[in-house]
Amino acid sequence: MTLKPFEISHISELLSQQKVILYPTDTVWGIGCDATDADAVAKVYSIKNREESKSLIILIDSLEMLSKYIKDIPKKALEELKRATKPTTIIYKNPIGLASNCVATDNTIAIRIVQNDFCIQLIKEFGKPIVSTSANISGEPTPKSFSEISTSILNSVDYIVNLQQEKIATASSRILRITDDNQVEVIRE
Repeated sequence: MTLKPFEISHISELLSQQKVILYPTDTVWGIGCDATDADAVAKVYSIKNREESKSLIILIDSLEMLSKYIKDIPKKALEELKRATKPTTIIYKNPIGLASNCVATDNTIAIRIVQNDFCIQLIKEFGKPIVSTSANISGEPTPKSFSEISTSILNSVDYIVNLQQEKIATASSRILRITDDNQVEVIRE
């Protein structure tokens, strides 16, 4: 099942109105919003009962979009992205143009270029990065399928994407950080 263009447009419009969505990503089901809107991001933290000091993952659709929010993309990051065989999130320094409450206290942000059609279409339509955090209350296990998402999450979001609700997630993304001496630090394999 795929979504029609008008459905993608509708979800994009909701994101532009500070709404929070529940949606399938290229890894697990995520809670998302406009990553450039601090009020929308605050809603995500509230839904997850999560401290704002814990940063969020941001999804984008391309290297071109990445360059709008990260001015100095490490060469090593580009190499890792080219050879990645599974969804890979990279922690970047000194982001610009994102909501301040998305950014970690050390001025870094975790960003993943998505690899599934729905997310790519939605981000292209929306034209901005989207927050992606697992669809669970902070401290609880990450749901492996839509059916495992708690009622409190389902009732808290503004919109639930009707897509891939039968899909079982295989794993979360790999998370890497490029160190100051241009080495790759694996945060999560």
